[in-house]
Amino acid sequence: MWRETHGRDWILIQKGLAVDWYKSVFELIDMRSFSNLWYWIVLAVLWSTTSHWVIGVPFDLITRARKHGGDAAIDLHDLVGINTRRLVYIARMSGLWLIGFAAFFFTTLAVLGFVYGAEFAQALFLLMAPMVLVFTLSLSTAQHIATQEMEGDALYRRLIRHRMTVQAIGMVSIFITSLWGMWQNMQVFNIWSQ
Repeated sequence: MWRETHGRDWILIQKGLAVDWYKSVFELIDMRSFSNLWYWIVLAVLWSTTSHWVIGVPFDLITRARKHGGDAAIDLHDLVGINTRRLVYIARMSGLWLIGFAAFFFTTLAVLGFVYGAEFAQALFLLMAPMVLVFTLSLSTAQHIATQEMEGDALYRRLIRHRMTVQAIGMVSIFITSLWGMWQNMQVFNIWSQ
C-alpha cells in the first residue's frame, strides 16, 4: 500500500540505496593505484613470473636439467632453441616497429603520469618500464645463445646469470615503485605536503 501511494518516493529511496552501495564498494576497493592492495599484488606476481620464466623456459626445468640431465636437458635445449629463434625473428622482422610503438606508449604514460599527475599512468609506467629492460636483456641473451650455439653447462650458466640480472632489475624496480607509491600516498593523505 505504501508503495502504491508513495511510488515516486520509493524509487528515490531505491536510487539512494544504490548510490550508497556503489559509494561503499568504491571506498572499500579504493580506486587509486598506489593505495590499492591489488596494485601491489600485481607488482609481486609480475616480478615473480618474470624471474621464473627465463627466456620462456621455467627455472625449475633449468635446475632439473643441470642436476639430472637426460630428458630434462633435452627439453631445456628444445625450449631454449624455440624461444631464442622466436625472439631473434621478432626483433629482426618488427624490431623498429616495436621500438616506435614502445617509445610512443611510454612517452604518453610518462607525460600523463608525471607532467599531468595521473596516478594510474604513473602506476602503469612503473610497472611496464622495467619490462623494457627485461625484454632487451632477454633479446640480448637470446642473440648470444643463438650465435654461440650454447649447450650444456655454458647454456645453464648463461640462463642462470640472465635470471639473476632480471631479479636485480626487479628488486630495484620494486624499491623505486615502493618509494614513489609511499610518496604519493603521503601527499594524498596529507602526511607530507610539498
